Amino acid sequence: MLQPKRTKYRRAQKGKMKGNAQRGNQLAFGSFGIKALEQCWITGRQLEAARQAVTRHMKREGQLWIRVFPDKPITKKPAEVRMGKGKGAPEGFVVPVTPGRILLEAEGVSFEVAKEALRLGAQKLPISTKFVVRRDYVE
Repeated sequence: MLQPKRTKYRRAQKGKMKGNAQRGNQLAFGSFGIKALEQCWITGRQLEAARQAVTRHMKREGQLWIRVFPDKPITKKPAEVRMGKGKGAPEGFVVPVTPGRILLEAEGVSFEVAKEALRLGAQKLPISTKFVVRRDYVE
């Protein structure tokens, strides 16, 4: 599961996720990728599930890049606890994703294999995504 080795602060504020992705919105490493069409928080567990689904379908051929990293700590209070008494304990880590962000990239497999593998990976994510291909890609 993806999470930082150490963080500067144990707890973080929620923050706002408005607008589209200003960086990380172009394919940088692979020929194929999936792009986020909505905004959300993606957890480390969801990213790991997507990674496993993609690598299984690609039969460990080619290469896969995860372009996002969950480094924002999320807190949660225990069930049936009254209001107040401070912020909850850290529960896990998430990455805030805005529309247009490239989440996964693949290279070294055929178009059909990459499309199906990234479709299976996108099913594990809580947002709708779009399959994108590098502009200068030729079969």
